[in-house]
Amino acid sequence: MLSSQDELNFSPYAELYDKIIPKDNLLRRINENIDFSFILEELKAKYYPDKGRTAEPPVRLFKYLLLKCINPLSDADVVEHSRYDMSYKYFPGLNPEDDVIDASTLTKFRKLRLTDMELLDMLINKTVEFALAKGLIKTKAIIMDATHTKSKYNSYPIREILQQHAENLRKAVYHVDEKMKEKMPGKNTENSIEKEIEYCNKLVETISSDEILSEWPEVKEKMNLLKETVEETREELYVSADTDAKVGHKSTDSAFFGYKTHIAMTPERLITAATVTSGEKPDGNELAALVEKSRKAGIEVEDVIADTAYSGKENIKLANKTDESGRKNFNLVSKLNPVITMGNRKDSEVFMYNKDADMMQCKAGYLSYKKEKKQMGGNKNDRLLYYFDVEKCRNCPFKKGCHKEGAGTKIYSVVLKSGEHREQENYQKTDDFKVKAKERYKIEAKNSELKNVHGYDVAVGSGLDNMKMQGACTIFVVNLKRIFTLMDQKQ
Repeated sequence: MLSSQDELNFSPYAELYDKIIPKDNLLRRINENIDFSFILEELKAKYYPDKGRTAEPPVRLFKYLLLKCINPLSDADVVEHSRYDMSYKYFPGLNPEDDVIDASTLTKFRKLRLTDMELLDMLINKTVEFALAKGLIKTKAIIMDATHTKSKYNSYPIREILQQHAENLRKAVYHVDEKMKEKMPGKNTENSIEKEIEYCNKLVETISSDEILSEWPEVKEKMNLLKETVEETREELYVSADTDAKVGHKSTDSAFFGYKTHIAMTPERLITAATVTSGEKPDGNELAALVEKSRKAGIEVEDVIADTAYSGKENIKLANKTDESGRKNFNLVSKLNPVITMGNRKDSEVFMYNKDADMMQCKAGYLSYKKEKKQMGGNKNDRLLYYFDVEKCRNCPFKKGCHKEGAGTKIYSVVLKSGEHREQENYQKTDDFKVKAKERYKIEAKNSELKNVHGYDVAVGSGLDNMKMQGACTIFVVNLKRIFTLMDQKQ
């Protein structure tokens, strides 16, 4: 049964919050400026109105998820912090004397209540709406880029992840008490996930038997993280580590296993739209969706600033499209790359340019391993030839119509010149283009903040839905932080 209570109950100790938590504390500012009732409205349909036990208020549980993004912690540790950190207790709406929730409640809320929600768009739109109401967005441009997030299992076997967490826990224990080395269970030497889980459980059991040691903050956090990883590994073990994650490429010889978050951001450094895809998806294909989402959020988009990955033919056509009054859709401030902008490429939806690797990428996500320029002579345009590993082609699920049985090579050619992009080429030579292009660096700093401050470099869960949820909460927090900075600068 859903409780309508989402505010502090009367408490004789409520004044403690005013004395302890500074006025400029981030959590206080979020509570004082943001109305979270929209979360309650969105989730009402997922609760029985008059059956069962009274549920924890959805707003409270949602705020716990935000705390996990502000300071990346396990479910158990973010709840534990709210026992003794008064700001962590104040933010979700607890009284100073109230007990905290059970960590399993937070896990169930994330997995059962937040599914099938357009949480990413909803949270971004709320922050943009707030920023517009405060007059914080003055520009009419968006900057685009994609940031990579590694799968929680990365490309490592699950057993190696468990071993790493177990090692971190042992180090924390030995830092407190070196004599514990004599009591530790023997490490697992078999190449078996089940045996590794068994060892991890013995390790946790051994440390937990020492009541003082197991409550030591450094040890407790590492132990909770190991326990949570073991539990999630059990759930995923017989299905897959992460079926939605795919291999993407940062460069020709640098790859990652995970996801991409494609972001649009104003020059004021506020994220206006985002899409989350598996790691192999090309950046440029998300441009149309990001423009549309930004406009729906209330942003006037006259300029789209991006790198060469976004200067594909379809994006240039979209930019140059005019309305009934003859007004251009937007200016595409993206430098042309001869590979993706010139000519009528055959199978352009099957073979795409990967700007990070500077190679062509096929529909299956494989990169070409070599390229060479071929001079055609006469009136014919020169071509770039891209060579693919034919062994991969022979086993590719998309080989029909692409690979001929028995062929010894697979080459994809690209015409280097076409008159179709001369207007864009002329535009990028103008001062207007050069000035606007200088704004692009800002999104690199935003990607760095997401990863290095808020833990967005690694996925906290498995699957695309969990990645979208993590993106929604993280971007919401990052946008609110930026809004408060802009509000302070405006004063």
